[in-house]
Parts: sequence; C-alpha cells; structure tokens
Amino acid sequence: MSLDDPLRIGTRGSPLAKTQSKWVARRLEEAAGRRVELTIIRTSGDIWRDRPLPEIGGKGLFTRELDQALLEERIDLAVHSLKDLPTELPSGISIGAVPRREDPRDVLIGPEGETVTVGSVPPGARIGTSSLRRAALLRALRPDLEVVDVRGNVDTRIAKVDAGELDAVVLAAAGVRRMGWTARISEYLEIGSWLPAPGQGALAVTARSRDRRTAGLLSELDHTETRAAVTAERTLLEVLDAGCRLPVAALGLPFGGGLRLKGLVAHPDGTRAVRAEGTGARDDARGLGRRVGRELVRRGADLLLGTLRPGDRDPGNQKRSAG
Repeated sequence: MSLDDPLRIGTRGSPLAKTQSKWVARRLEEAAGRRVELTIIRTSGDIWRDRPLPEIGGKGLFTRELDQALLEERIDLAVHSLKDLPTELPSGISIGAVPRREDPRDVLIGPEGETVTVGSVPPGARIGTSSLRRAALLRALRPDLEVVDVRGNVDTRIAKVDAGELDAVVLAAAGVRRMGWTARISEYLEIGSWLPAPGQGALAVTARSRDRRTAGLLSELDHTETRAAVTAERTLLEVLDAGCRLPVAALGLPFGGGLRLKGLVAHPDGTRAVRAEGTGARDDARGLGRRVGRELVRRGADLLLGTLRPGDRDPGNQKRSAG
C-alpha cells in the first residue's frame, strides 16, 4: 500500500456505525494526514433482523464479515462498538486502538417532549430493548412492566416510541449522544444500580496484526485509561465464558494509577443476580478482570449462565416486537 493510497475503513452500514467510523476517519486524517475512505460491509447481525439477538447468538454476529474483509485485505482497518467485539479475535487481527470512551451508561427515552423515568412509567408500560441484561435489570426494578424485544437502528427504536408502539426504550447513552440526540434522553440509568454491558461506550479499531504501518497510525487514537478499563471488563467476560449476548454487566472505573471493576450476572427474569467488585493496578487490568470474574463464579454466576448458553431460550417473559 502506497502512502498516497487512502486508508480503507470497514464499517457496518447503520447510521450510528457510519457516524462512529467517520469520527475515526477524521481523527486519522488529522493525526496522519492520510486520506481515508469508508467501505460499507453488511454483517450477519444486520441480515437477521427479524429474530431476537439471544436467539441467533453466536460469536462475531456484528464483526465476522468485517474480520474477513480485513484478512482478505479488502480494508485496512475496521471500526466496531467494542461491546459487540468477541473477547477472542481471529488469528491475524488485533485491536489497534481504543479511543477515549463516551458515556458508558444506559438511558431511557420516552415520547418526544415528555420526561419519563423507570420509576415513573405506569404499571404495564411497554419498554423496548434487545438486551437480556437490560431486560433483567428492568424486571428487577419494575416487575410490573412489559419488556418487549425490539431491534433496529437507534432512530428506528426511538420512532417506535413516538409512534406509540412502545412507552419507552432503553439504549446506550453513547450511541444517542454520538448521533446528536442528547435532548431526547429522559433518564440516565446510574451505575450504582444499573451496570452497562462490558465495553459499552467505547470503540475498537481493529487491524491486521502484521500491518505495522497502520498500527503506528492507530497509536495516535489509543486512550490508555479506556483501554485498561475495557481490558478488565473483557477479561471478566472471558472468565465467565459468557460472550456479549448474555446478561453480564461490567464497568471499569480508572482512578489515579488504579482501576476499580464492578461486575454483575443476572437472570433475565429479574429474580436473581450476582454482583462482585474489586480494585487493582491499572497496568494489571487483566489480573483484576480475572479476580472479579472468579469471584462472580464463586458466588454462583456460572449456575445462572449455565441455563442461558446459546441455543437456549429466554426464560423470562420477554415478548417480540411486531416489527
């Protein structure tokens, strides 16, 4: 690849994915003076949009086709929402950069012009989410609500609320903020009682492991504190052998030279949950992730997850959306 050739960024085709990839492209153009172009690649998760995520499951649901394009040298790097990235990457692919994290919290979005909270919505309200973790936390806080499975882009889900199909949706704050829709947020769900998915709010830029030139460019985007936090979170997932589609939550919180890690495993029906947390040195993020993950196992997390491996069905009362 000549220095005059553009860097080719692979991305999913959703508005949020393209917004995230364009942000990375601008940072690379500024840092390296290289021209960057986007290549849209459709993933399995984009194709199977009529089925709940836990049902189709599997590793690499939103990343497999991007990985293949990288290995075939059709693209030079790929941009992912880090929470979608499997903990084990294909041979020959590495995470080249983890930029500074956006807000990792979940948010509640109700009808436009109305302020709603998880505590204020009436009994029987229909709350949309595609996440077993969010469903479990909703049912634990409000067992009187109806949790409705809803997939689609951020704008599609919000549109279902505005059309009256749902009373509210739970989404990642990062995606809403990156799309410029902060004004639609009714409530930020605080991490004291509502932990996010591992890696939520962070991006991962992957590249071929042997591509030293691209690795050098990506180093300009890497944020040390964010990488340490998500490394601990992803290591916790490895210990649990949980993948990114099961009801596991984790958040690394850097402080000084240290790192605090909070973890949770819940049952989708909201009746059972296991929590653990610990602290360690930031440069031993993997060690911290292993310790907190093993503590979750010791407290019974493996028994909860054992009933929810891919191929099993959600034993909660989650209902599918009509669209």
